[in-house]
Amino acid sequence: MTTDTLYVVGGLYGNDAALDEVVTMFKRERETKHLVFNGDFNWFNIAPARFRRINESVLAYDAIRGNVETELGRTTVNTEAGCGCGYPDFVDDGVVERSNAIMQRLQTSAKLFPQLQSDLARLPMWRRIDVGGARVTVIHGDPSSLAGWGLGIEALSAAPGVDRAVRWFEEADVDIFACTHTCLPLLRRVGAGIVVNNGAAGMPNFSASRYGIITRIAISPSACATPLYGVESAGVNVDALAVAYDHDRFLADFDAQWPAGSPAAASYRRRIVDGPDYELQQATLPAENEPQVFMNLKPSHPASERRP
Repeated sequence: MTTDTLYVVGGLYGNDAALDEVVTMFKRERETKHLVFNGDFNWFNIAPARFRRINESVLAYDAIRGNVETELGRTTVNTEAGCGCGYPDFVDDGVVERSNAIMQRLQTSAKLFPQLQSDLARLPMWRRIDVGGARVTVIHGDPSSLAGWGLGIEALSAAPGVDRAVRWFEEADVDIFACTHTCLPLLRRVGAGIVVNNGAAGMPNFSASRYGIITRIAISPSACATPLYGVESAGVNVDALAVAYDHDRFLADFDAQWPAGSPAAASYRRRIVDGPDYELQQATLPAENEPQVFMNLKPSHPASERRP
């Protein structure tokens, strides 16, 4: 399909307040538009009413599945898969154990809604959505794996990861990979292509911040929001937009479902309150060994744990 404006919303993580803000932002767009959730829209939403509301609302739009939805769609729980996160070796074992515990609790809620489980299981793993003349592939992790980390900050900060991403662009014959999964945002020019990872729509992405991020790819600049950062490429604007959700509402909702001492509180509450140890400038810096830089990078405005 082809559209003038594409919203890519990854890592909502069951944040009801962020969902409302994303929908409001999308409704303000004036041209031909399309919104796709690219996975992990579930995570903190273990209360049955929250689980139902998040999934019914998301599935009213276009969506692909992340590792969380893949596990939730299983009628038989795969205990070996855990959360299906595909964590690399640098992630602490405690994070992995807590994520698996969160998934087990979330699966208990999912079993109350067999039709939604079936709907999640049928979601595709990727979508091709062209914007103007730009060929965009929307994925969750990376082109090799739904839970792959190959388009994250660590992989694209080293020569082997950059070389691998260049090959992925050549093999897929696309201009842009729009992904999420790693829970830290970035925008990189990789060879002739662009990697845009929105990090998380439903959690803070930078130190001392309290907003999520979504990716907007469009033939025209946004008339509704000032991008945090972005680039013009292949005739389109590729921008990161802040999702200024109601923080107090989200935190109260989170605490009600995940009190002190729970796995999610241990892993995520500090990030929700203070943001991760990651700065906005890091999202747009080219890899140290990558010769290509953003000559036309748009200026930004002022504005724990990693992920499930």
